[in-house]
Amino acid sequence: MVSEHASPLATLGGVDAGGQNVHVAALAEHLARLGHQVDVYTRRDDASLPRVVEMRPGVRVVHVTAGPARALPKDELLPYMTELGDELAREWREHGAPDVVHGHFWMSGLAALRAAAVTGPPVVQTFHALGSVKRRHQRERDTSPAGRADVEAKIARTVTRVVATCTDELAELVRLGVPSSRVSVVPCGVDVTHFRPPRPDDAVPPLQDGRFRMLSVGRLVERKGVDNAVRALPLLPDVELAVVGGPAQEEVRDDPEGRRLWQLACDLHVEDRVRFLGRVAHDDMPAVLRSAHVVVATPWYEPFGIVPLEAAACGRPVVASAVGGMLDTVQDGTTGVLVPPRDALALARAVRSIVDDPDHAVGLGTAARRRAVRRYGWDRVAQQTARVYREVLSAGRVAHVVEEQAV
Repeated sequence: MVSEHASPLATLGGVDAGGQNVHVAALAEHLARLGHQVDVYTRRDDASLPRVVEMRPGVRVVHVTAGPARALPKDELLPYMTELGDELAREWREHGAPDVVHGHFWMSGLAALRAAAVTGPPVVQTFHALGSVKRRHQRERDTSPAGRADVEAKIARTVTRVVATCTDELAELVRLGVPSSRVSVVPCGVDVTHFRPPRPDDAVPPLQDGRFRMLSVGRLVERKGVDNAVRALPLLPDVELAVVGGPAQEEVRDDPEGRRLWQLACDLHVEDRVRFLGRVAHDDMPAVLRSAHVVVATPWYEPFGIVPLEAAACGRPVVASAVGGMLDTVQDGTTGVLVPPRDALALARAVRSIVDDPDHAVGLGTAARRRAVRRYGWDRVAQQTARVYREVLSAGRVAHVVEEQAV
């Protein structure tokens, strides 16, 4: 795997550390459990990092020098992808090329294709987010390098197979001119043993003044739409909003988005019902999710969205924006409720329908847990991904035989 900015060893919660890091780490681990050897190549962002770290049996993280050995925003990494590709090629010439290369994110795809061009393995690509979608929704706020969407389309048409994480992404790839036959849909996954429903002996954090708890989890960036949940609070006088994400709790109000959200809460006179919990450790997240009556995920757009899956695995109903991957992961009226993005009234009505009907809430949560286990457990996702690898390798062998016969 090539994951240029999202190391599986990174601490989660930063601006560029989130769902992709979790995806790469979990997929690598579960592929290793199936008996595969997985090397994850990521850009060295700290001079003190060892060259190779054994993350767990069967999974190594290899730090590759490409550009300065310090943390850089991912949107500034494009100039170093040629160097990354050349270093990968050198590594594979010296130590043997992998059977399959799986690029994660568009810039990783550039480096992977450059290295594979001289070492031979097929390249599978997962974009995690498409620049064409990002530009459509963020417009002038999009900080991606110029021409990203065009480069992504070329990558998608060049690699052996694209792995899309949802049907919405498949449709976008087809619009970019990628034949649907070259795309396999394999969703992101969730650890259904770590994220689980509450047990009778689980401690539940007390609620303030007996209020219902609405929980929002994610990076503190504007596109995540946490402000929509804040705007819904005046319509939900018996509901509090807990916000997880961003820096440590004591530093949230020094964060630009944290300050903006706090000011909005003050302007709406709901500041007494908004709690910023800051960054929460991965090990503690299931308990936080289980403490909520309803989990809300209200971004303007979302390539996939891990939080609705984690909430579902914990048996919690989700109210989510009807965008991106959440159109797949949240079944409207069965496991949760889908609402239009940036519609605080629709969000408030959906939350009201859940907190006012405990039996309905339990039914949604039970169905959500069942579906998370059946369709999104990492063991299943790893099996589906390995099947794609086998198909790619098999197609390559068939093509080689056909070429030999033609000669």
